[in-house]
Amino acid sequence: MAAPLQYAIAGCGLIGRKRAAALPAGSLRYACDLDATRAATLAQGHPGCQAVTEWATVVADPAINACIVATLNGALAPLTLAAARAGKHVLVEKPGGLNAAQLRAVQSAAAATGAKVRLGYSHRFHPALQKAREIFESGALGPMMFLRGRYGHGGRKGYDREWRADPRLSGGGELIDQGVHLIDLAGWFLGEFPTVEGHAATYFWDMPVDDNAFLSLRTAGGQTAWLHVSCTEWKNLFSLELYGRDGKVAIDGLGGSYGPERCTYYKMLPQMGPPETSVWEYPAGDTSWALELAAFADDIRLDREPAPGLREGIRTLEIVESLYRRCGYPVNDAAV
Repeated sequence: MAAPLQYAIAGCGLIGRKRAAALPAGSLRYACDLDATRAATLAQGHPGCQAVTEWATVVADPAINACIVATLNGALAPLTLAAARAGKHVLVEKPGGLNAAQLRAVQSAAAATGAKVRLGYSHRFHPALQKAREIFESGALGPMMFLRGRYGHGGRKGYDREWRADPRLSGGGELIDQGVHLIDLAGWFLGEFPTVEGHAATYFWDMPVDDNAFLSLRTAGGQTAWLHVSCTEWKNLFSLELYGRDGKVAIDGLGGSYGPERCTYYKMLPQMGPPETSVWEYPAGDTSWALELAAFADDIRLDREPAPGLREGIRTLEIVESLYRRCGYPVNDAAV
């Protein structure tokens, strides 16, 4: 039996704390953050965990074989690259970097050392989306026609002065923040999108990045994903609908402020008319973090290619960059 994984976390904010809480007891060895107090606070809850402010200390330790990178966007790729070069496996939060070129550099390093790199698109592991995937893979929807997705929140006072409004730190606005989740999910169900059209705009917030984006993505076979992401939604919203020739699946809510999570399956009847309807509701807590970490551990144990991994992460950021360039938004092309 393989030895238990020994983890390190970079970034001890909200997401880092959620990741740490989902780890097996006793497996977190380092909590790393530029803010020493924040690192120490996270480490205190994990016996045997050391608080540090230098990532180089972590990647130099041969006892560490798995890393979680949960920092601001601008630091995601540099820290992941350093870990991959040292042969450490990495779960890095979405979008993985400021641009696709940064992820390609990580891809090259991981290929050279054999490091597994999983992109943290945790929405795939929400129970309603797992149920939707089960229905989709069963073939019950028939040939796919199109997908429609909406995702948005209302921001908060001062939102346009936070780090997400600074393209040097974030790489962009709402499209690279919540939009990448919808792009990833659309690709999960429909595949590659050689045709990318759409528009990004700043309608409300006083910031140099987008607060709304509208996408039309088409596969080579003509299946289309229509997506809208917004930080002027005012009331938080998540909606994803999959349309096949024989049925439809609708996912609504993500729990918490996004409302109860629900998966609804509409089965087309031979005579058409009102469909046969099945509903699954998921009122329990969010288990997606633990499920995603388990998948990451399996990537390592089974020596399998993570999905979503760097290939999917690069594809998603290429779509983001294409739309930003088309709409005149600056693309942060910083190297790792």
